[in-house]
Amino acid sequence: MIRKFKFWFWGIFTFGILLTATLFTLIAFEFFGPMPTFKQLENPKSNIASEVISEDNVVLGNIYKEYRSFVDYHEISPNVINALIATEDARFHKHSGIDFRGLGRVIVKTVLIGNRSAGGGSTITQQLAKNLFPRNINGQENKIVRTLKLVLTKFKEWITAVKLERNYTKEEIAAMYLNVVEFGSNAFGIKAAAKTFFDTTPDSLKIEQAALLVGIVNAPTRYSPILNPEKSLARRNIVLGQMYRYGYISKQEFDSLSSIPIQLKYKLQTHNRGIATYFREMLRLFMTAKEPNPKRYYSHELYKEDSLLWETNPLYGWCNKNKKPDGTPYNIYTDGLKIYTTINSRMQRYAEEALRSHLKNDLQPALDNEIKNRGNRIFYDITTEQVKHILYSAMRQTQRYRGLVAAGASRDSIIENFNQKIPMRVFSWSGDKDTIMSPLDSIKYYKKILRSSFMAMDPHNGNIRAYIGGPDFRYFKYDMVRQGKRQVGSTIKPFLYTLAMQEGYSPCTKVPNVNQTFVVGDTIWSPRNSGRSKYDGQMVTLKWGLANSVNNISAWIMKQFSPEAVVEMIKQLGIRSHIEPVPSIFLGTFEFSLYEMVAAYSTFVNKGIRVEPIFVTRIEDKNGNVLSSFNTKKQEVISEQTAFLMINLLEGVVNQGTGIRLRYKYNLPGHIGGKTGTTQNHSDGWFMGITPNLVAGVWTGAEDRSVHFERISLGQGANMALPIFALFMKKVYADSTLNVSPDDDWQRPIIGGHINLDCEDQNTNYEINEIEIY
Repeated sequence: MIRKFKFWFWGIFTFGILLTATLFTLIAFEFFGPMPTFKQLENPKSNIASEVISEDNVVLGNIYKEYRSFVDYHEISPNVINALIATEDARFHKHSGIDFRGLGRVIVKTVLIGNRSAGGGSTITQQLAKNLFPRNINGQENKIVRTLKLVLTKFKEWITAVKLERNYTKEEIAAMYLNVVEFGSNAFGIKAAAKTFFDTTPDSLKIEQAALLVGIVNAPTRYSPILNPEKSLARRNIVLGQMYRYGYISKQEFDSLSSIPIQLKYKLQTHNRGIATYFREMLRLFMTAKEPNPKRYYSHELYKEDSLLWETNPLYGWCNKNKKPDGTPYNIYTDGLKIYTTINSRMQRYAEEALRSHLKNDLQPALDNEIKNRGNRIFYDITTEQVKHILYSAMRQTQRYRGLVAAGASRDSIIENFNQKIPMRVFSWSGDKDTIMSPLDSIKYYKKILRSSFMAMDPHNGNIRAYIGGPDFRYFKYDMVRQGKRQVGSTIKPFLYTLAMQEGYSPCTKVPNVNQTFVVGDTIWSPRNSGRSKYDGQMVTLKWGLANSVNNISAWIMKQFSPEAVVEMIKQLGIRSHIEPVPSIFLGTFEFSLYEMVAAYSTFVNKGIRVEPIFVTRIEDKNGNVLSSFNTKKQEVISEQTAFLMINLLEGVVNQGTGIRLRYKYNLPGHIGGKTGTTQNHSDGWFMGITPNLVAGVWTGAEDRSVHFERISLGQGANMALPIFALFMKKVYADSTLNVSPDDDWQRPIIGGHINLDCEDQNTNYEINEIEIY
């Protein structure tokens, strides 16, 4: 009997060993499917967010499929490592990937005794293997097949774990595990989790914070401190208990820490939040652009612009122009690129604060008051039918409208649906606002909200320092720096004056301040000033003409040159938008982007050399290898003397003309030039500002040109846009680390001959006039 028992015992035991060995051999030779290769183990794939980094080394944000950034072992607090090992794998440093003692404990306590609290037998290395090479179990298969697949998958994970142990150190394995696991709230990896839950970095996590995060890993939803705070607290204290059990903290520390309530600095990380949101979105679209195909464009001009970018700018479409070693294109969402930009995080923050401050505290309340005083009429000077057309066009652009159309709803029923009140959250200058209104009323609500855009650039190297496409990216996605174009008004006039300076005129050249007449075909056209001046009919200097933005003077210059010559000058300065060579160019009725305008004005400061704006200096892969470097392109387009004369003219605008409130209201010192711009019906307000080391531009207006101020005193560029530049520059001047100072001076050229720039000697006294005569 005993001999028979021994025979069966050793037979079963030997068979089990042989079966296990055979299974492992077959798995290793990929009989049951592919195993991770050596190359895959050396370079395991994981969706890593690309980081957008400022020139002062601040992470502006991430571009990702999964919000995950990798950190090295030395960048992780020992508190996290201790909590992880104590909770998930106490014998981590004593095994080689598989903990047979742990497996024995699981078999005896969990399987035989049924004690579920005994925990699992998977080591950290096995869990890493499972995360790096996920299981592929089909829930639709029958239980036997699914169980067999699960066993085989488990054996695969064991083999992979052993291979990982051979290829990596324990420290590397712990770091890899913490980099790949999910923590919930769209946070993947310890770096994202530390930022999301505590607004800190992994190396700064306290013991109780580390315990909370390690506890979450076990079940990100069940132990979420946001969704289930009580369960999360209990789980955190279990982790603290494990840390005490294995000697990582003392009894006194355990008692103290376990009594602390959960204290979060929770901020869900999304593409819509953070600093430089418009810039990050522009960068994403720029780098992922595909080669232009005319069939995808509704405008031939846009196709031409993008085609030129594709041919001349290596950053445009970078992800589709460059290949990884395996021959596939780079993926900005998963490849963990490090994109080093020219944005300065402090300047960006100052710009965002200035823009929000002016719109929130001054401009929007003034417009709201006007709308209220005219009987809540949002749109001005248009018919009822035109208003209906605007609103219906806005309805058609919504997801709600498209959904109703897809469901077969008629136009009448759609309109009825849009008039039904529902709960919703809307934008307000004081923060998100929960309210009840109809979708149609929400369209009207957003139509009256003013928008603004801002861009600042170093005129000498083309580096873009600050970039804002609108007031709040969450609600207003349209980028009014590069994407949007509006009529530029009088900010186009310096380009006309540039041609005059180049052809031998000077700021002190006197011309007649009288109406000018143009004959265009069979039409006689005479642009007029909207206001009157005591210098009407007199000889005045060109400097006075630009300072006060007088149309008579611009028209006189226009008559001295052909429209084609003016267009050519504008193109030389870097404007690529479409312009027709017509005499009315100087009124600024053509639409340019703020991006183009800032670059063009930078030419004056950079001694006549046009520099292409640049916003990325280099791109690195996730390991820090430089993939591409970028430099700006420069071209001399006007003489150094012409550029300096234009600086003198633009200083006149600030010192004696439409930009004078920079001096008397905002008390900005130092060398500053600029130009205000106001379009018809005060629909658009512009200000372009230049200093020796920084050029910036501002546009302000509503989504629709029919939403505007009634009075020019409120609707002019000096009131709509200039204050944002002023508030920004005050903050920049106050920050000595930015190396932009009121003491900066223009780079003065050696001007041949004797050109008088002090026009006061020519008996034309300047009048303080900040209202454009357009």
